[in-house]
Amino acid sequence: MPLLQYTYFALFSRHTSADDMTARLGMAPDEATVRGSRFTEPAVVPVDHSWKVVCRDPGLRADEQIARVLDRLRPHTHRISTLARELTGTGGGAVLQVVRYFNDAAPGRPAAADSPNLFGWHLDRNVLDFLAATGAELDVDEYDTTGDEPTG
Repeated sequence: MPLLQYTYFALFSRHTSADDMTARLGMAPDEATVRGSRFTEPAVVPVDHSWKVVCRDPGLRADEQIARVLDRLRPHTHRISTLARELTGTGGGAVLQVVRYFNDAAPGRPAAADSPNLFGWHLDRNVLDFLAATGAELDVDEYDTTGDEPTG
């Protein structure tokens, strides 16, 4: 069963912009959103500003993607922790997000026999220590897209 997944660590806030977060952390994000900046049909507006460090590298287990994200963040743990706790006090916070789409038959994806096994993963002590230090939540979203495949 093909699997498409990505992982990110985000700081989010209704009041502190991603630019302000960048200035405080001394580290630029891979992605950022501005509260109220996107409109689609029906009107969807991000409720928060966000600052994200992302790993979308294919062929890695979720724990390997997490390790790549945290390797980049660890030198900034103290600043991230301080900022995340301030954001939490105003309705914001921090999250380590894992997003997984099962049976994603995207064009160009390798056949199941050619793909590494991405299903098993774990959080080691270093990851748990980082989450505790920053006060971050862990959120794992998993989606079954088998019904979305074209027939015929």
